[in-house]
Amino acid sequence: MSPDSSFINPPSISPEDLEHSKRFSIPYRVLTQSISPVSVEVKPFTKIHEPETKPKEINKIFSRLSAMDFPGKDHVEEYLRHLYRRNCKFNTLRGSLEASQLFLSFIKSIGKTEIEQITKHDIEAFVEHEQDRGLKIVSVRTRLVAIYAFLHFLVERGVVYPEVFSKRIKLRLPELLPRAIDPDHIKQLLSVLDNIRDRAMILVLLRTGMRIGELLNTRVSDINIEERKIAIYEGEKNGLGRVVYLSDDALCSLRNWLKKRDVQKQVLFYGRGHNPLCYQSARIVFIKYLQKAGLAHKGYTLHCLRHTFASELLNAGMRLECLQQLLGHSNLEVTRRYARLTDKTREEEYFNAMAIIERGEINGDYRLDS
Repeated sequence: MSPDSSFINPPSISPEDLEHSKRFSIPYRVLTQSISPVSVEVKPFTKIHEPETKPKEINKIFSRLSAMDFPGKDHVEEYLRHLYRRNCKFNTLRGSLEASQLFLSFIKSIGKTEIEQITKHDIEAFVEHEQDRGLKIVSVRTRLVAIYAFLHFLVERGVVYPEVFSKRIKLRLPELLPRAIDPDHIKQLLSVLDNIRDRAMILVLLRTGMRIGELLNTRVSDINIEERKIAIYEGEKNGLGRVVYLSDDALCSLRNWLKKRDVQKQVLFYGRGHNPLCYQSARIVFIKYLQKAGLAHKGYTLHCLRHTFASELLNAGMRLECLQQLLGHSNLEVTRRYARLTDKTREEEYFNAMAIIERGEINGDYRLDS
């Protein structure tokens, strides 16, 4: 069966085997697999994914927690279980544990042994402490958001006084422009992609704007080759589902990979030993090709492929509202950052005006705007 087949062709089963399966409650799927393993490809948009945070992963979190020493550990465990029941992602739980542990350890270092003694001044002192350590403002803000969420949980349960939320700390973040890869550098990068899997992975990221985490979680059943679509059932950051589309070159590379990959694997991309490909492995692959293309010194990251996708579509005339849906942004203002990067109208007006200035065609005094 070809990798892009969109139907299931089960093996034939004798009436005796079928009756046996009903009598002993053997699932039809197990019965067919035991007779003859087949390649199964399912049409997308019918697959319901399991929650990302599985019991095995939550046990890792609590194993780490049990080895830590700071006040209020029982409250942290209760909070993490609360997040788990809400089906929060593993990274959310891990980040909440790290932020809570750092904050409560700091509380202990300033002489407080009870979590009920926390005040808003302690939060201010912790923020200053993290800044003094040289942490980037984005990292400090991420931890502050996690700490406020934890404290809100404690306030609701009457553990901490609501006064901790009076005059919340608001950290001003720099509004950085997204960094796209130079068009010439894109050509250099694509010219050195000599591995079928790696070429498919990088081209799909470049042509769909998917986050790397979303791509690594993609299963073959999420892809509709005929309609050139990939269904993202849950966005990596905001949990919003969306559909992205495959360009000609991405589709061609993906078809080649689907022909070669192990059809028994559910995930689209996997690593050595057929284990799911992790972010660090994907990052190493990307860096390898940057070095091969002579671009290692440019500081490009996997996320730059997403920025490049957005910038190129805007330069080609796509509307911001349409790009917002493709990127999975819940706020149009986030998408608007790319307009500041790729505003051709502003660029043309500047050079037209500057050409007039350089030709000395300005007459009269300089205009002073009040």
